[in-house]
Amino acid sequence: MAAALGLDPAELVDLSQNMNPVAPPVGPLVRRHLDALHRYPDAGPATTLLAQVLDVEPARVLLTNGGSEAIHLVTRVLGGHVRSEPEFGLHPRLGRGRGRGGTMAGDEVRWRTDPHSPTGRLAAPGEHADVWDEAFYALATGRWTADREGVTVVGSLTKTFACPGLRLGYVVADPEVVRRCAEHQPHWSVSTLALAVLPDLLESADLTRWAGAVATLRAQLADLLRAHGLAVRAADAPWVLVEEPGLRARLAPHGVLVRDCTSFGLPGTARIAVPDEAGLDRLEAALRRA
Repeated sequence: MAAALGLDPAELVDLSQNMNPVAPPVGPLVRRHLDALHRYPDAGPATTLLAQVLDVEPARVLLTNGGSEAIHLVTRVLGGHVRSEPEFGLHPRLGRGRGRGGTMAGDEVRWRTDPHSPTGRLAAPGEHADVWDEAFYALATGRWTADREGVTVVGSLTKTFACPGLRLGYVVADPEVVRRCAEHQPHWSVSTLALAVLPDLLESADLTRWAGAVATLRAQLADLLRAHGLAVRAADAPWVLVEEPGLRARLAPHGVLVRDCTSFGLPGTARIAVPDEAGLDRLEAALRRA
């Protein structure tokens, strides 16, 4: 993208990806565990630790190669479809992604993101789904999970810790569903390095503070955008929606990338991730120039 815009990559502020803007850098943690590269992965200890953090039995947890693999595996086993549109693009739709003999008929399994993607709203009490995608739940609430009974949950630790290159996701489900998901998972799906770093990541987590900081930055982002005459929809997630056709194209030449929501069924709407303080300054400068 930088080459296409004629910019140095260091000049780009990528607000098209939703990551934790206040997570500490993972580089120092990774460097502690480079010796792990000489070993094949063993997910057992990391799975047990994550289960303790989520307050579930280890038999109910499967570590995955990012949230996308978690979604793929649960789709393969349970099938189903999104509860309503718009919804996250990787979730199954009717006519594709049917379950392979799941405990429920594939078409009866309903999926929903929480907070909802793309609107960013947290689920209301009493809302029902069979599979919940909680990739951004921790950043919206300061808690690891909604702790719903009798459902399947998929999550993305790499969103929470802003380290998508490590590829760390998970499934929390009935042990039989976890077992069947594991049968479809490639051998050594999660790297030794990611498994070795996971305990340090979990120890560094400060979910309450992070969620509060994200909320503050989200409010500052919304105020900044409204000050430039833009119509903003801000909810509970680490992003806001802006109803402004062509905004992506106008900001990109000035080094700020935002997500066009046409693929979500929201033409004329942009999704802007919550940045850190430096990112807010860069966005303000780009808005002035644009």
